[in-house]
Amino acid sequence: MTYHFRQLTLNDCDAFLALTLKAYEPIRQLGIHFDAATADRERASLHLQNHGVYALFLDEQMVSTATVRYPWGPLPGPFGLPHIGWFATHPDYKGQQLGKKMLSSLEHTVLDQQLKAPAVSLGTAESHPWLAEMYQRFGYQVVSKADLGKGHITLYMKKVLNEARHQQWQHLHAARG
Repeated sequence: MTYHFRQLTLNDCDAFLALTLKAYEPIRQLGIHFDAATADRERASLHLQNHGVYALFLDEQMVSTATVRYPWGPLPGPFGLPHIGWFATHPDYKGQQLGKKMLSSLEHTVLDQQLKAPAVSLGTAESHPWLAEMYQRFGYQVVSKADLGKGHITLYMKKVLNEARHQQWQHLHAARG
């Protein structure tokens, strides 16, 4: 078995959408309103055009994806940092730590090495039975909560990727605020 990680293009739209909808099926059943859970092809295509969308492949099969929303993009995160969204791992690969491998690849290769990001944020539903705990195991910490009008409280979480850059970022952020 060979793993590879790469950025997706519009040519990957159908496979990306299929994986996302399959992975978010339990979220829909819980009644949690994540945008990815009800995406259609047009929305998935716009998503690929507006954000950095990456995937982990096992051999040639797309098994996990995650999106980086940029602070300068059309849907920035809450803290002026790159923000992870539409994170999905195909349920057929449950228990194989592929989601963790996906996030680790994204954090290391794209966010830390390429973008030189000091930290990254993500959001999840406070009412979800296990996502916040999983993200905490991956090193994310709850920073704040917000009601975005989606029928649940969103927990915003952050993970420091590089302590020195994070301290610089905090200093600059405090000076501007």
